[in-house]
Amino acid sequence: MRRDVKKTNKPMGSIRVISGQYRGRKLPVLNADGLRPTTDRTKETLFNWLMNDVRDSRCLDLFAGSASLGIEALSRHAANVTFVEMNKDASAQINQNLNLLKVPTDKFSVLQGDATQVVTQLNAPFDIVFLDPPFHKNLLPEIIDLLEQLSLVRDGSLLYIECELEHANYAVPQSWQRIKESQTKQLSYRLYQVVDK
Repeated sequence: MRRDVKKTNKPMGSIRVISGQYRGRKLPVLNADGLRPTTDRTKETLFNWLMNDVRDSRCLDLFAGSASLGIEALSRHAANVTFVEMNKDASAQINQNLNLLKVPTDKFSVLQGDATQVVTQLNAPFDIVFLDPPFHKNLLPEIIDLLEQLSLVRDGSLLYIECELEHANYAVPQSWQRIKESQTKQLSYRLYQVVDK
């Protein structure tokens, strides 16, 4: 999700949980310039891809924004989700929404800060990583390198990357195998799995 967002005077937006224990719940989202929740259609496609992998998984939702992806994972019984969001108000909204859903506090952590710095403080590999960085910042190359260098993914880990088409020519480590892909006129959606690591 987006970061570097600015508050506006527009009314709050909302996201909807598609499936799982929080199915149908609508949650308020900070209405700010640059914050763009993943669409329901894209989210449904992604979690169809991850259907057999989310339960009991440890997830990392970088550039969390509205936290739509991480909350969907929690709804589908992920063991734990770490949310990373740079914008202070968006981070506070994530915490409020998780409390609204009554998610047990041992199931999540919300870290406020620059994703490229926060990842250096994480010390355990994740089963699923969601990467939806802000547009036109070209952050994917750096964050992909950091995830690999810091061993935050391991053999079998899944990584979802969503980005604008003009930045979809990013490189990934040789051990990341692309297993699913879709795109619209503007966006690229890809799912990778780490193999032989």
